[in-house]
Amino acid sequence: MTAPTTRTRRIERALGDAMRARLPGWAAEVIMFVLKQGWACLFGFLMLAGLIVTDRIWQDGWALARYDALVIWAVGLQAAFLLFRLETLQEAKVIALFHLTGTAMELFKVNAGSWAYPEPALLKLWGVPLFSGFMYAAVGSYMARVIRIFDMRFAPYPPFWMTVLLALAIYVNFFAHHYVWDARYLLMTATLVLFARTRVWFHIGDVPRWMPLPLAAFLTSVFLWIAENVGTNTGTWIYAGQSAFEMVSFAKMGSWYLLLYVSFVTVTLVLRDALQRAAWTPSGGRRARSQTV
Repeated sequence: MTAPTTRTRRIERALGDAMRARLPGWAAEVIMFVLKQGWACLFGFLMLAGLIVTDRIWQDGWALARYDALVIWAVGLQAAFLLFRLETLQEAKVIALFHLTGTAMELFKVNAGSWAYPEPALLKLWGVPLFSGFMYAAVGSYMARVIRIFDMRFAPYPPFWMTVLLALAIYVNFFAHHYVWDARYLLMTATLVLFARTRVWFHIGDVPRWMPLPLAAFLTSVFLWIAENVGTNTGTWIYAGQSAFEMVSFAKMGSWYLLLYVSFVTVTLVLRDALQRAAWTPSGGRRARSQTV
């Protein structure tokens, strides 16, 4: 079977050639950027579709609980992604890490009263339905796929051990702030300082583009906040103090901004080829090929 990277690029090349033949260059790039982002988000989109559809059709008297159906849906999606090679085995390892760390956070946060899953289910552990880990896995799937689909480079990248320490500090703060001072603003500042010079280089067509990594993290957090509103408006989970059809607090966008750094560093534990210590230029490629992270 054709490798997913080769098949994806062949499709993208055909779409890109068709766009460039019919549209101005800037319009073709915008459309290809949106299409590539949508393709990278496929697992997340399908999970959100599952939340919306089950919310609309599920009946209280049905033998199978809605949350249990979502577990089956999520497992089926993951199996299909591997079967049809929409994800590589290496990417699946990343997603498994997300599932474990996300489920651990869910267990703690739900029992700390931060949010709740109000519906009954058999596949529920200490108040947490087992499909919830796949919501975090969807973020991992997006990150692993978007790096591959856009052929991303992150340069100049800070010392790897510093990024791991920062990610650990952010993850610990999600638990520790229930008992001690919340360091989120200090940690946000640390992300800006550590990654201030890091550019995300990506390819839409033949010409590489870039944006600052903190900006990319912020823009992604906006879309994750929108996804959060899908979850709450379908009644899948409810935040403490939130009423029906009320928007999720904008403060959650900050939480997602921080969690994205945990997610990104988790991805780099397995996928290191995109990281470059030295600056990277499209004309000269990597300035120092030996200085990979």
